[in-house]
Amino acid sequence: MSIRVRKFIGLIALIVFIVLYVGLMVRIGERVPANWAAQLAFYALAGLGWGVPILPLISWMNRGR
Repeated sequence: MSIRVRKFIGLIALIVFIVLYVGLMVRIGERVPANWAAQLAFYALAGLGWGVPILPLISWMNRGR
């Protein structure tokens, strides 16, 4: 598979993942208590948490360079 096709597939997968992740985090975020510390902790973890599942996809996209 060429690098160009791999990056295109990865781009589509990345967009789908981000849309689903944001939707899930919004639904969970609605249930977080109104306490500022709880919201800060949740949104900090949610903001950083999307990167961990994406790393294997980015690694796969760049394989073969």
